[in-house]
Amino acid sequence: MDTDTDDTYCEPPGPIAPDQPAGATEGPPYAECVLCREPTEYPESTKGATLCPVCAWQEAGRTACSG
Repeated sequence: MDTDTDDTYCEPPGPIAPDQPAGATEGPPYAECVLCREPTEYPESTKGATLCPVCAWQEAGRTACSG
């Protein structure tokens, strides 16, 4: 077994701030969800109807084909 390995290889990334969703753009302000008014992962400058991850998932389930 090689004992000269780099110990940082398996180190997890730093903590994610609880007020910032993963994959979000840098810093607030975030656009509001058009259904529940919760913050989304998109900046306020995003055009169109923005949905939070929860509402987007629910909307996908409602519009999915059942065939």
